[in-house]
Amino acid sequence: MTFLYAAAIAAYTGCGLYLMLSRHVVRIILGLALLTNGAIFLIFFSGRIGSMVPAVIPLGDQQLAPDAANSLPQALALTAIVIGFALTAFAVALLVAAYKRLDTLDAREMTAAEDMGSPFLPPGGRPSTGGRPSNDGRSAEKTPEAEKKSDEVKTNG
Repeated sequence: MTFLYAAAIAAYTGCGLYLMLSRHVVRIILGLALLTNGAIFLIFFSGRIGSMVPAVIPLGDQQLAPDAANSLPQALALTAIVIGFALTAFAVALLVAAYKRLDTLDAREMTAAEDMGSPFLPPGGRPSTGGRPSNDGRSAEKTPEAEKKSDEVKTNG
């Protein structure tokens, strides 16, 4: 019976991973939800399936019964449910905002950030070396902007 549960959890998680590899954003979110639920099932089923004795210490005893249900996996599963729901809700809100702005659900067409260019490059497109040595060990030439900055540092100090 344990093998059947393990195979079901593996299939569930595998379906989630397969959906997450899709280019369609709705499938990615559904895959995320399946993967989250697969992790919840794994945590929950790790705490013994067949135990029917509640995790309550009877009056006068010092410890739980040996076949009592383990409450730690139940608490972890409940926490994972809350986190998974919050993550899915955030992803759906992000999906709705992206669809309103970009008018597409295909991840390959969501290139608004790449179209703006790199924030680390100057408007000319090529990075300035600023007097730093290049990869071959030689010192690169200083650009006028770098010389101006070095003069400002010298006069301010």
